Amino acid sequence: MRKQVEQIQAATVLFAGDSGDGSQTIGTQMTETSAIVGNDVATLPDYPAEIKAPAGSLAGVSGFQLHFSSETIHTPGDVCDVLVAMNPAALKVNLHKLKDNGILIVNSDNFARKNLRLAGYTDNPLEDDSLTKYQVFPVELTTLTRTALEDTDLDLSKRDLCKNFFALGMILWLYNRPMDYTIRWVKTKFATKNPHLIEPNILALRAGNTYCEATEQFVTSYEVKPAEFAPGKYRNIAGNTSTVLGLVAAAHQSGLQLVYGSYPITPASDILHGLANYRNFGIVTMQMEDEIAAVGVAIGAAFSGALGVTGSSGPGLALKSEAINLAMITELPLVVCNIQRAGPSTGMPTKTEQADLLQMFYGRNGESPIPILSACRPIDCFETVFEACRIAVKYRTPVIFLSELYIALGAEPWQIPDVADLPQIEPDFQTDVNGFEPYLRDAETLARPWAKPGTPGLEHRIGGLEKSDITGNVSYDAENHEKMVTIRAEKVKHIADEIPPTEIFGAQEGDLLVLGWGGTFGTIRTVVENRIEAGCAIGHVHLRYLNPFPSDLGEILSRFKTILIPELNSGHLRQLIRSEYLIDAVGFNKIQGQPFHVFELESKIENYI
Repeated sequence: MRKQVEQIQAATVLFAGDSGDGSQTIGTQMTETSAIVGNDVATLPDYPAEIKAPAGSLAGVSGFQLHFSSETIHTPGDVCDVLVAMNPAALKVNLHKLKDNGILIVNSDNFARKNLRLAGYTDNPLEDDSLTKYQVFPVELTTLTRTALEDTDLDLSKRDLCKNFFALGMILWLYNRPMDYTIRWVKTKFATKNPHLIEPNILALRAGNTYCEATEQFVTSYEVKPAEFAPGKYRNIAGNTSTVLGLVAAAHQSGLQLVYGSYPITPASDILHGLANYRNFGIVTMQMEDEIAAVGVAIGAAFSGALGVTGSSGPGLALKSEAINLAMITELPLVVCNIQRAGPSTGMPTKTEQADLLQMFYGRNGESPIPILSACRPIDCFETVFEACRIAVKYRTPVIFLSELYIALGAEPWQIPDVADLPQIEPDFQTDVNGFEPYLRDAETLARPWAKPGTPGLEHRIGGLEKSDITGNVSYDAENHEKMVTIRAEKVKHIADEIPPTEIFGAQEGDLLVLGWGGTFGTIRTVVENRIEAGCAIGHVHLRYLNPFPSDLGEILSRFKTILIPELNSGHLRQLIRSEYLIDAVGFNKIQGQPFHVFELESKIENYI
């Protein structure tokens, strides 16, 4: 019997299981395949914090959520159309994310008494009628995978590792996705170290696909047509990869060697790993013994005439704060990447949050103004970190680049830019010895000269002690200290003069402006689009430049009756906006390690329009 194919606009799929079940792998492959067939995609990987939690436990559940569409989308989806649960724990943790009448595929082989007990079930949910509002498809994934691979040389434990590809084959069939891309990926992935795993994984993939075609369980499959994109060359990209390429591009456009000093930390480690692949492009990566050494080597690189970059997350930034102040007072170009996660302290290292903003403003001793830029989505990391590099070099200052776990690990289609269209970054090294003074400033930017050490006639002293204006000699003079503090602050304020005009999406004035920063972009934009279609006078401004604020921001805020600021913290931007513009902005805050859902923000907005 020929099965029915139903055309739909979008779908959201969530793969979940133990951290060793391969949910991230098949989620990524489903994402890549959907991007290749032309869908717009948005993802939300969700990792357990424990390195190896007990198998079958709630703490060990790993998930990967994918939203793909024939229309432009901004979020990984609120509720899921399909949940693939590899065990009872994955079901319990994620069932609330599945919409009513959604498709629930479970590995029934794993619903034995022990696993049920580990997940906190007293009765088997597959037998007690607790799942009646869903389309439940119990599938013996483990047994079927073993059968499909019985002619291979793998033992049972190795065969069981392939069951994720059986599940992927089912989902590829369900949404009329081709298997070709995944098959090519398997051949490449295992070609060098584990060639014996190529055939079994491909067999499992095809077996899952064939199972759906042959069984009477699945009557309908679905098709999501390609989305319309602007002409160009695209690739699917995660936020950390986008950051890596932005740094590489900045090094290329400045002609500087990039030196990246880092210490491994979730979720920033991917930047270190990614940059290490670009050593042929003049990129030097150094994994140091601790966070302080990591920022120290980047400062040393900046002093020597390289583009110094360091990266970490909130706990690491706390350790780097004194050294960042050293770069600030010596006025050296340094880019500091903070990929935020849920804190405080170690907190929830695999969950997302935006709670480092006030730390970036005020988490250093003394008067320490530093420019702060924030990316709003995975593809925006490229432009934002590139801009951070440009500002650091031009103004001779550390610049903080903010991302967050939701952005860093999420992915979406990216239109690859033409390198020829990228702006040049001019280091403008001091070469003239005549009249050289280490703190003789540029009249426009207030930046001091950048003189490479070892250049005859350009010898000078730097360090953490206060310097005398112009000469750079150590100074304890009270009036000079106040003057230098003021100059350093004015230098940062000058950046606002070249910030582009702020874009307002939707109403240019009216009842409500939703003001955001960072990874709240997708949820805010989706909600604002929905409310505009309903005829509401609502606008959306999303800030890239957080210090200094754009020079036109105050005037824009004055046009709206209410300013609503959604944040994944207790109200950091709201506090800054209230202080700077004396506007009684309203906050909408969530501190749960998870991004906003569209329905949450829509419910809040109803109170103001």
